[in-house]
Amino acid sequence: MISQLGLKLFQLLGFLPLPVLRLMGLWLGVILYMGAKWRRHVVLQNLRVCFPEKSKVQRKTIAKQAFVYFAQAWLDRSWLWHRSPSCIQARVRFTGAVDALNKDVPTVIFAPHFVGLDVGWTMLTLSISKHFTTIFTPQSNPVAGAWMTQGRSRFGEVQLLQREDGVKTIVSSLRNNAWLYLLPDMNFGPEESIFVPFFGEPAATVPSLSRFAKLGRARVLPIVTRMTSGGYEVEVHKAWDDFPTDDAQADTVLMNQRLETYIQDMPAQYFWVHKRFKTRPEGADPIY
Repeated sequence: MISQLGLKLFQLLGFLPLPVLRLMGLWLGVILYMGAKWRRHVVLQNLRVCFPEKSKVQRKTIAKQAFVYFAQAWLDRSWLWHRSPSCIQARVRFTGAVDALNKDVPTVIFAPHFVGLDVGWTMLTLSISKHFTTIFTPQSNPVAGAWMTQGRSRFGEVQLLQREDGVKTIVSSLRNNAWLYLLPDMNFGPEESIFVPFFGEPAATVPSLSRFAKLGRARVLPIVTRMTSGGYEVEVHKAWDDFPTDDAQADTVLMNQRLETYIQDMPAQYFWVHKRFKTRPEGADPIY
């Protein structure tokens, strides 16, 4: 359980030099890898399914790196959510098709679950004069929930929505030119999901990227955040000119295919601690 005192101490970490904080994250990641036996199992199973061509040794190496990146990104929230805008801008930079951020059109940002996803959101809301919305899952710990809400609402005009707010609210915001920061690449259960391949394995996936882009008459702009030794790079990809179509399932297949290319570029920074294949097709063997 996160306490107010714990948050105060965590906030102080943000004033340490970044190399020191990253070294702390390295050791924390090693401890988590060794001690969190069940979560390590989840990561290794995800990697086994998604990278069968790699050896066990290679997958174990990626798993260790994934825990380190996860821990470092968590500690980085100490400065991301508590230090000045100038500190953030000194450590985070945009790369790629940055001019796409200047277009005044309805936009769904496809933001996959890499460890730097909160950095991408913060840098956008800090740097771009737009109304931003995103969908989040409430925390069971009220102190942690309030802290995360405050951290994600620091800059700009933002609206944090819950799934219970419904599709109409999101679509209305899009049509009014708000930009939606969407993270649809997790297992949200069978209710609204369809099974499409993810690295060749059927994965329950919400077709929300296609649905919101179509209903909101919006372009899809992928943004992938990469951790670097000096901070982060928020890479803006070109907007997809073939998305959405009238076939939500085909769109979702395409989304996963393109996500796979992003993951292949930096596999250890993806959020493998999540049980991506928890929901299984009828008759399929469990993975975890």
